[in-house]
Amino acid sequence: MEYLADNWPILFLIVVYITLCLYIGWWFKKKASEGVSEYYIAKREIPGWVISLAFFSTFISTNTYIGQAGQAFQAGLCWAWVGLFWTIFCMFSWLLLGPRMRKQTASLNSVTIPDYFDYRYKSTLSKVMRAFAAFVIIFATLWYMVGIAKGCAHLLDRVLNVPYAWGAFLVIFITCAYTVWGGMYSVLWTDAVQGLMMFFVAIIMVILPAMYVGGWGELMSNISYVTHVTKAGKPMGDGLVTFCSLVSFMYILGIGLAVGMKQIAEPRCLIRFYSVDNAKSMKFAMIATPVFLGVSLICVMGLGALVHGMATEKEAAFLVKHTDQVIGFMLAKFGNPWISGICLAGLFAAGMSSLASVMLIVGTAFIGDMWNLFRPMDQEQIVTRTKMTIVIYCAIVFLVTVFPPMGIVELTAFAGAVFASSFFPAIFGGLYLRWGTGHGAFWSMLIGMASCIIWRWGFRLNYAELKNIHEIIPSFVIALLVYVIISRMTQSKAPDKEHLDFVFGVSRV
Repeated sequence: MEYLADNWPILFLIVVYITLCLYIGWWFKKKASEGVSEYYIAKREIPGWVISLAFFSTFISTNTYIGQAGQAFQAGLCWAWVGLFWTIFCMFSWLLLGPRMRKQTASLNSVTIPDYFDYRYKSTLSKVMRAFAAFVIIFATLWYMVGIAKGCAHLLDRVLNVPYAWGAFLVIFITCAYTVWGGMYSVLWTDAVQGLMMFFVAIIMVILPAMYVGGWGELMSNISYVTHVTKAGKPMGDGLVTFCSLVSFMYILGIGLAVGMKQIAEPRCLIRFYSVDNAKSMKFAMIATPVFLGVSLICVMGLGALVHGMATEKEAAFLVKHTDQVIGFMLAKFGNPWISGICLAGLFAAGMSSLASVMLIVGTAFIGDMWNLFRPMDQEQIVTRTKMTIVIYCAIVFLVTVFPPMGIVELTAFAGAVFASSFFPAIFGGLYLRWGTGHGAFWSMLIGMASCIIWRWGFRLNYAELKNIHEIIPSFVIALLVYVIISRMTQSKAPDKEHLDFVFGVSRV
């Protein structure tokens, strides 16, 4: 009873939010089950404002609101540069990739990213490439989902004293329920609701440290010189406000590229372009999405540094080694249950919006692009088995979350590096380069993923002088070179002119 008396506002707001998400999933259950196009891409009939909010809420997860925001506690205000890189990639994605992807995928009747590779490149390696692309999705998504679940579980533990494993279980399987019910319809419409919540929660959270200490002037004075220590035990001094005093710019660049590039290569982001209902909606979303993203990142990315103003030396010594718990600490120390409830609901929105998207992508990859590719089945079987795959994959994610292999920032960045190095050359080449071939796309995908893994575990983690050179940098460059060189060497295997004219919308006289 005492627990309920202390926490009922937080519990009430969370229950309202979860009920709304489950209701949306149930509402679209019948419509989503009509066929593959309905379940996978919502039949390409979603308004632009919904897509804009869905793209924003899908990309900005608890990995950002908890992991990246908390990382600034260790890195200082200069961590906000990561957000600048992400905003630039958001603009790049919507301006250069979105319009062409929407047009080409509609023409090719593509419903997933892997099947786009198959239909666009039309080569002897297309089906192998499609299956391998599905494998990349399943592999990279695991680490990303673990990062999201880890952040939400830590938050529940800090604010509501819910055991870590139970928190992870609740977040994963509540999201699983409405995703399985409503497919892409429920994913996009819940994402839109969640996006609005996240936008306003970002603004609220950045104000809390200033309110706690008595104003912005007092807060900035408090963090301009601190007696807190770094993770290595050295005094921070004025490092929180001095550019790259506490972290290497190369590391900032690596995280900025690895995560930011997900917007130009990761299926959960790119699949949003499939569902836009018309060109007018696309133009609106091209402007609105970077605005939502940019404003939120301004508020969030340096937040951890501001929390130093609320922490004692003892608290800071713990948090600098456990940055995934900084935001939960901030809410718990602020001590207002209504504010905590609102922020907690927004942070859950951030996590669940991304979890739902990647759950659906994994299901479509395994069933639509692997199983159905080699053993065709009817539409009803595809939808049913996609739902079963989502549930099984969620169970695997939960088990890994209980024993996470790394922190949220590194989990997110590694997943982003795999996606960018594996997919971007094939996607950009498919959309813009007529001379790109299926052989170039497949080998760039395979070598890009391999070089990402080898650089991380073979070089970066074994040599101190390479620790700040993130795997995204060498693997991305290698993948691009492979795509260009092999495509040029295999021009005889390029699709015929008639197919390329159809893909690129060249009308015949």
